[in-house]
Amino acid sequence: MGRIPTRNEIQRALEERHGKALQGKISKATVAVCGLGGLGSNISVSLARAGVGKLILIDFDRVDVTNLHRQQYKASQVGIYKTEALASNLQEIAPYVTVTCHNERMTEENFQTLLADADIICEAFDKAEAKAMLVNGVLEKMPSKYLIAASGMAGMESANSIKTRKITKHFYLCGDGVNDVADDIGLVSSRVMLCAAHQAHMVLRLIAGEFEA
Repeated sequence: MGRIPTRNEIQRALEERHGKALQGKISKATVAVCGLGGLGSNISVSLARAGVGKLILIDFDRVDVTNLHRQQYKASQVGIYKTEALASNLQEIAPYVTVTCHNERMTEENFQTLLADADIICEAFDKAEAKAMLVNGVLEKMPSKYLIAASGMAGMESANSIKTRKITKHFYLCGDGVNDVADDIGLVSSRVMLCAAHQAHMVLRLIAGEFEA
C-alpha cells in the first residue's frame, strides 16, 4: 500500500493548482450535500478532491446494487448506509476533509437544523417532492444561503444541453430542465455525472466570488 500524503503535502499540491488565496477560501468552506445518489455522491467526490474543508452529508438510504452504475460506491458497500459508505470513500480520496453525516430523512421540520452550518447547499434528491420541499424551504426560511439544485439529467440527450442557470441572487439550477427520471431510458451515469459536475463547479465559483452561472 502506498504512503498517505501529509495534510501539508496535500494542501501544497492544491495551492499549486488553485492558487494559495483561492485554496484558502475553499479549505474554509462548508458545503451541505442533500441526497447522496448519482448527483450527491459525485458532487461530494469533486468537492473533496478540490479541498473543501467540511462536507455535510445527508441521506437516509442504503447502498443498493442498482446504485452502482452511477453512484460513487463500491460493490462491497451494498447494504451499508450511504452516509457511512460515502464518508469512508471520501476519507480514502481526501483524508483530511471533515465529514459530518446525518443519516436521516430531510423534512420541513428538520432541514433548517441540518443545514444551519452550511455556507452553500446542494440539492441532490431523486424525488420531485423532496426537491420542492428543500428548494422552497431554503428560499423562504434561509434566503441568505446559496442553493444549487438540479432538474433534468436523464436519458441519452446531448451532454451540451446540461446547463447552469442563475435563477435568483442565491439560487442556481443545473440540468436540462426537461428530461426527468421517468422519461426515456432513465438515468445514465455519464449524464448524471455531468450535472453533478455543474453543481460542484458552481459551488467552487461561489467560493471564489464568481456569482454568474
